Amino acid sequence: MTTIARLTIDDVRAAAQRLSGHIYRTPVISSAAVDEASGYRVFFKCESLQRAGSFKIRGALNKLLSLAPAERARGVVAFSSGNHAQGVALAARIVGTTAIICMPTDAPKLKVEATRGYGAEIVFAPDLTKLTALVAELQERSGAYYLHPFDDAAMITGHGTIALEVLEDLPDADVFVVGVGGGGLISGVATVVAAKRPGARIVGVEPTGAAGMRRALDAGKPVRLERIDTIADGLASPIAGTTTLEIVRRLVADVVVIDDDLIAEGMRFLAQRARLVAEPAGAAATGALLAGKIPVRPGERVVAIVSGGNVDLARMAQIFGA
Repeated sequence: MTTIARLTIDDVRAAAQRLSGHIYRTPVISSAAVDEASGYRVFFKCESLQRAGSFKIRGALNKLLSLAPAERARGVVAFSSGNHAQGVALAARIVGTTAIICMPTDAPKLKVEATRGYGAEIVFAPDLTKLTALVAELQERSGAYYLHPFDDAAMITGHGTIALEVLEDLPDADVFVVGVGGGGLISGVATVVAAKRPGARIVGVEPTGAAGMRRALDAGKPVRLERIDTIADGLASPIAGTTTLEIVRRLVADVVVIDDDLIAEGMRFLAQRARLVAEPAGAAATGALLAGKIPVRPGERVVAIVSGGNVDLARMAQIFGA
């Protein structure tokens, strides 16, 4: 994919104007229990409470609102294991167009049903690694606009509106901890933080079984994963983006990799102590913080992005071993 021209905070501000009135301004909350367990001040940006249950509606709707009417009218096609699917489906409904979503057969049932409930047509692929080829075939056949899940300027700047809100609520934040799949969310956050709070650090978190961005950083280019194995389906991208890799390499302090048991502990902690329901991807940042994987200095104020909450009770019980 061709690298996008360098994005700026003005691009993110324009996205915020487009999205105004369509999405929720989600709360930033704190928890004394989390502060006590971690040893520093921790704040949570609760995108788990966003429309469609995750941050993904921000980028998807920003993109669709940016398209020319004729492009929108052709409909959109996308691939996703769940949250991007729901975001695109809801965004398509809001702007009055159609959506075809390619999903793996093992996508969480809750996310499949929600995507279908927003009016999208779903086509299944055998697994995550086959989605790219399937979506290309469907795009050629239907003529619909392909909405990339992360390597797209409007997706990135839409997601960056999260950081605009955080820094309005918490202008002296020192560290931002963000789960990473293809890199769209962390790229948007980093674009804003670098401009508005240049002394702050951004750290990404990936699961061991889907460490596409970490591998890309180490290799100096995106590397397609041969296998994906993680409970965090929202972070299970088969490859990092070209543009997102460039932004992460330039603006992000580090991307750490953690095992699924730490992600599960983040989920458990958020549910029991912060009263937040987070899916595995949404709890990765918290899990990394609790495990001491993020270097934080005494007195610093840390923001963990709780990126999504699309998980059902049966899945939570399975993860928790109940």
